[in-house]
Amino acid sequence: MSSGHQVELVDTSERLEKIVSECSAYEMYAIDTEFHREKNYYPKLALVQIQYGQTIALIDPTVMPVSPLKQLFSSDCLAVMHACSQDLEVLLRYCNAVPEKIFDTQIAAGFLGQHTPSLSALHQKFLKKKLPKGERLTDWFHRPLSVEQMKYAASDVANLLELHSLLVKELTDRKRITWAQAEFDLVLNRAYETNNPRDAWTRIKEVRHLNSAGKGVAQAIAEWRESKAQSSDVPVRFILSDLCIVGIAQRMPDTLTELRKVRGVESKHLSKGRDQQLLALVVDGKQRKVKIPAQKKRRSLDPSLRPAATLLAAWLAQFAKDSDLDPALLSTRADIESLLRNDADSRLMHGWRAEHVGDPVSKLLQGEAALAFEDGRLVLEDRR
Repeated sequence: MSSGHQVELVDTSERLEKIVSECSAYEMYAIDTEFHREKNYYPKLALVQIQYGQTIALIDPTVMPVSPLKQLFSSDCLAVMHACSQDLEVLLRYCNAVPEKIFDTQIAAGFLGQHTPSLSALHQKFLKKKLPKGERLTDWFHRPLSVEQMKYAASDVANLLELHSLLVKELTDRKRITWAQAEFDLVLNRAYETNNPRDAWTRIKEVRHLNSAGKGVAQAIAEWRESKAQSSDVPVRFILSDLCIVGIAQRMPDTLTELRKVRGVESKHLSKGRDQQLLALVVDGKQRKVKIPAQKKRRSLDPSLRPAATLLAAWLAQFAKDSDLDPALLSTRADIESLLRNDADSRLMHGWRAEHVGDPVSKLLQGEAALAFEDGRLVLEDRR
């Protein structure tokens, strides 16, 4: 099924514990997950794939707890993953832990000029291999798993350790291994962040156009929706759409008749007493003094600095191209504005970004450097 590896379906707790013990004896292992979340608030874990030595273990969480993996995660073993953010989220939920040491091949490749590459793209570039495609959108909760499903699942981890070796060599040669490790640490830290229902309204873009009372109503309803979705384990859109929340916050209805006239509100949203709940939330929200969460609160960028932000974005894009970096890894528009506001937590003022980007930009802002076109390229030149 997978060249050079023994693929095993693990469906007993006894065998899982043995797998954990065996794997812990190695310096590193590859791990991936298959999950569904289309109809749920929380991801539903369907399979965990682990490769170590010559073994690929396909661990079935539908028939047993996978919590013994916590022991492996707390070991000194390095977990090699690809685009691991969602995998970490689901592992944390099912194991109450994530690997303490990770290497993400997608992030690593970004430091070698690859733009958010897929696992398939990395296989083709570095290994000259093609991955099977047929089962990517399969029903991973179907049992028994088909031969094709098992083949696809095994392929996701079969070559990750080989990719790791090649990527580490190139990163080391380019003196970027510490850059990558810093990003892995950031990803691990974010894995433990949780959604506070009280902050849910800040993720709705249109709320910024509401007045003070409207923002309070939006916060009250969004908080209720988030809590309801969490307790019912359904996507928030199954409870109420963003359009409904903004519409209610704008019109702030006092009666059921007014509530029913709000754009996006349907009869299904008002059943089982929800109509009265929504009206009560409108009353509650009007009285709230909304404060943007500290971690989301940012001073507006001085209008006079907006042209500078645009110019810096162009230079950073040029820098990323010249440096063979994924631009998405280097900076976002928010990072640029944070730097121009002189925020202490600006990503561009820490670590490798500060040395190669933040410090030169600081000189630019202090008049010690200038941007110029040279052979069709935007370059930053020292004036001193």
